[in-house]
Amino acid sequence: MAGKKEVEQIYSPLDYIFRRSLGATGDYSGALFGGDFSLSLAEAQRRKHERVVSALGLGEGDRLIDLGCGWGGLLAYARSRGISCVGVTLSSLQVASCNRMGFEVYERDCRRIDGSELGQFDGIASLGAFEHFCSVDECQDGRQPAIYHDFFRNATTLIPVGRRFFLQTMVFGPRMIPHEDIRLDAPRDSDSYALALMAWGNPGSWLPTGLDQILSCAAPGFAMVSAESGRLDYIETLDRWLAAFKRVDLAKYLAYGSVVLRHLFDGTLRRYADFLSINPNRVCFERQLLEHYRIVFERVA
Repeated sequence: MAGKKEVEQIYSPLDYIFRRSLGATGDYSGALFGGDFSLSLAEAQRRKHERVVSALGLGEGDRLIDLGCGWGGLLAYARSRGISCVGVTLSSLQVASCNRMGFEVYERDCRRIDGSELGQFDGIASLGAFEHFCSVDECQDGRQPAIYHDFFRNATTLIPVGRRFFLQTMVFGPRMIPHEDIRLDAPRDSDSYALALMAWGNPGSWLPTGLDQILSCAAPGFAMVSAESGRLDYIETLDRWLAAFKRVDLAKYLAYGSVVLRHLFDGTLRRYADFLSINPNRVCFERQLLEHYRIVFERVA
């Protein structure tokens, strides 16, 4: 899985730039446009948060845990509705940012959180963290199903029977290619290179094979209530993020300069440049190498 070192590598360099571009509680997971691309990114993220709270059946006084809470976007919305929130993340800078805003957020591995540590809740949400639960090596060793089974088993201890879990995650899509064809030395416009670049930018992370794998691993503790594709919404979200990151801001551009200088000397600057220019996640969604789901589960056992 992506452990603390890998999570810090993925998210910590983004911390200041992200908050400067998208706000202190910006959400770094796919928004919910629902086909209405006239919405602003903030409106589409709020629509997603509304959907999460509604799907979980939460109201004032209820208790929510966000597994992989990022910079606290969902926590901020839920708090505005009078919902008591707890978040967990392995990113120390995300924890610090959330704590500064008064959120109860802990630096923990959300795969291993159970009811004995933080008690029970009225609902669980996890928006994008599931993508980091299994590594390439763990998948090739055949451990992916067991990792997901263990996570869902722990999650059953967080909510009582009859309560719900909202999971949003990328999975591999119908046009996914064999793992052995994914190479950083492949042509720049190839599926192989786009997937390799995406994997390079997300160390320690590998995706589920599809919705069916998630559902089978969630059983017997969780049954699916609903599932919908968010692939087109994610493509739009990626476009909005890129525009926000490019928006002129002197302080932000100084931060970009420090990132460039750091990677100029570690030999990875070309990869970072390719990552920004190619936008491999967008390419992979467009080509259906990736899919994206919003899944609502109910605890049944």
